[in-house]
Amino acid sequence: MKKLLFLVFGIIPSLYAQDVTLTQLTQNTFIHTSYLQTNDFGHVPCNGLVVRNGQEALVFDTPTDDQSAQKLIHLVQDSLHCKIVAVIPTHFHNDCLGGLLAFHTAGIPSIAHEKTIELTKENQLIEPQQGFKVSTTLRVGTQQVLVKFFGEGHTRDNVVAYFPSEQVLFGGCLIKELNATKGYLGDANLQAWADTVSKIQVAFPHVKHVVPGHGAAGDPLLLDYTKKLFEK
Repeated sequence: MKKLLFLVFGIIPSLYAQDVTLTQLTQNTFIHTSYLQTNDFGHVPCNGLVVRNGQEALVFDTPTDDQSAQKLIHLVQDSLHCKIVAVIPTHFHNDCLGGLLAFHTAGIPSIAHEKTIELTKENQLIEPQQGFKVSTTLRVGTQQVLVKFFGEGHTRDNVVAYFPSEQVLFGGCLIKELNATKGYLGDANLQAWADTVSKIQVAFPHVKHVVPGHGAAGDPLLLDYTKKLFEK
């Protein structure tokens, strides 16, 4: 499939590898999108985030299967010319770690909340290799990304990632795109969801870009929308 490469300013609006797309959000962040076939919601596009600095990159959430994950790894390495230093699943569902084995096979370490590791063991899924209790700060090039658990919502283990140098928040499935429905609630804590989002808003008052787990990225209005959707 045709690759669109804009050499001016080094901007890469979109790169395609069959069922995986990599779309530039800011100078050093890219949304990767793959697809999951579900019984209730059909063929669902699923977002993750690639954060780069210099010649290093972090990947948040894997594509939905190992084949798609392999394609993403090649896109990051061959098109962005970055070494992936770690992959971070933001919760235990397949749209976050369905392609984790491909990263392990490529020698890329995985890091997740200890609850995510616990839930992958309970559900007999591929387990992330390293865990953290509440939060961790990861280095990519000369910059840092904060990954933190603020409370339950979409799942018991959902974490978010914040890239302060470009004010980008990856909310994963905890955060909804504008006008979205509540979506899959099989592992949700509906009572805690709005409070969890409120804590994120307090922690990151300067965020400019918000990436949800599904659908279009936006601004902090996505946080307001998600909180209202789940308020008691």
